[in-house]
Amino acid sequence: MKNLKIALLLIVIPMLAFSAIHKYYVSVTKIEYVKEKEAIQIISRVFIDDFERLLRERYDENITLDVEDELSTINMYIERYLNEKIQIHINQKPTAFNFLGKEYEDEILIFYLEIEGIKEIQSFQITNTVLMDLFEEQENIIRTNINGKNKSILLRNGNAKGVLNFN
Repeated sequence: MKNLKIALLLIVIPMLAFSAIHKYYVSVTKIEYVKEKEAIQIISRVFIDDFERLLRERYDENITLDVEDELSTINMYIERYLNEKIQIHINQKPTAFNFLGKEYEDEILIFYLEIEGIKEIQSFQITNTVLMDLFEEQENIIRTNINGKNKSILLRNGNAKGVLNFN
């Protein structure tokens, strides 16, 4: 019995140690349609260290995401990357978003995007491959509040597009 307990400990402890250091790659994007403003407001959250690594590999190895010590070109790089990685179709028509800015909150980088001039939404399609080119395990959670209905989509590598209907 004592040998069984020791063997069990030798198996379980390494498994617990491995799971404690495993990193999760996830972003959360909240999309809200504000009918009175005829606008879609988008707030996306990613981990600063993940996004910083991506910007370094893609654009400039000296990039640091830090309010105190930030290159003046950071917003340009972020906007360029997001335009490549996020595509939105409203009522089956491609729609461009405006990058309004970013802010830092603890270990999270928050992006603010907006789509103006949207009179109604019958269907909403989003492709979001943010960070999927760097992390194969990346998951992007999309939470929407459109026409008073809350819906969610989980996007992953190989399945990075979601369609919601609001008829």
